[in-house]
Amino acid sequence: VKDHIRKMALLAKEAGLDGVVSSPHEVELIREACGPGFIIVTPGVRPAGADIGDQKRVMTPAEAVSKGSDYLVIGRPITKAEDPVKAAREIAESLD
Repeated sequence: VKDHIRKMALLAKEAGLDGVVSSPHEVELIREACGPGFIIVTPGVRPAGADIGDQKRVMTPAEAVSKGSDYLVIGRPITKAEDPVKAAREIAESLD
């Protein structure tokens, strides 16, 4: 699976794409193969203790960023929160 992921990311880069969407679990592999200028958008990001919902392969925001994610997709933990602004702020603070 890792060889296939690496191959597909390199193919995207060679085709002229700026980046890919990837599970947080493959970010390091893609970053290593494609370099620091290649953009990685990462869904499946959940704050510690948050309900994972239908996501099966999750990471916290800090973990995903530490692996090399450029952009995090964090939907329901914010939009379904009792106080979405507070939830977003707490996520941002967890990245400091």
